[in-house]
Amino acid sequence: MTTPSVTVAVEGDIDAAVARRILAELGLPLGPIHGRQGKGQLDKGLRGYNSAARFAYWLVIRDLDHDAECAPELVTRLMPTPSVYMCLRVAVRQIEAWLLADRSGVADLFQVPLDIVPRDPETLPDAKAVVVQLAQRSRNRRLREEIVPAANTSARVGPGYTARMIEFATKIWRPRVAADSCASLASCLRAVERWKESPKGPV
Repeated sequence: MTTPSVTVAVEGDIDAAVARRILAELGLPLGPIHGRQGKGQLDKGLRGYNSAARFAYWLVIRDLDHDAECAPELVTRLMPTPSVYMCLRVAVRQIEAWLLADRSGVADLFQVPLDIVPRDPETLPDAKAVVVQLAQRSRNRRLREEIVPAANTSARVGPGYTARMIEFATKIWRPRVAADSCASLASCLRAVERWKESPKGPV
C-alpha cells in the first residue's frame, strides 16, 4: 500500500527544511507545509491541525524553548488529546539542537574542530546562540559574515543564517546520525516511521 503524504506544520523555514529532510530520510511523501510564522501562530493553529489529523497524517514540530520543563509536559498542555494521525513532536530545546547533533556534519560546514561541537545539544539553553558561536570560529570568512550578526546590530543572527541552516538541513544533515545523541529527535523518527510500518492509514 502506498503511504499517504504527510502534512507538516512548523514554526519557521528552518523547521520546514528539517521536516522535509526527516520525511525524505524515512521515505515518506511530503504534503503541504503550514505555519512558518512563529510558535505563537503555530500554537493557535493546533486545534485545527489536530482536527484535520483525524483523516490524514500530520507532523507538527515545535521548539520546547523554556515553555515547559520537558517535552511531554508541553505536548500534554498544547494537545491533551491528539488525533489518531497526529504526530506532535517537540525539539529540545530548539530545532538547532537537532541540527547540532550531527556533530561531524556541523564541523565540516563550519570548518571547525569536531571537539568544540557540543556532544549533548539538548542540554543547551540556547542552541541557536551556540551555532553563532561556532560560526565565529570558522575559517570561512563568508560563512562568518552570513551567520554572525554585525557588531552594531541587536540581531541575534546574521543576514544569511536562515539560508545557511536550510542548506545544511537539506544537503548535509543526517537525521539518523543526529538521533544517536538527541533523544527528542530519535523519538520523532520512531513516531513518524511507524506510519510506514502500519498496514492501515488514512484514506
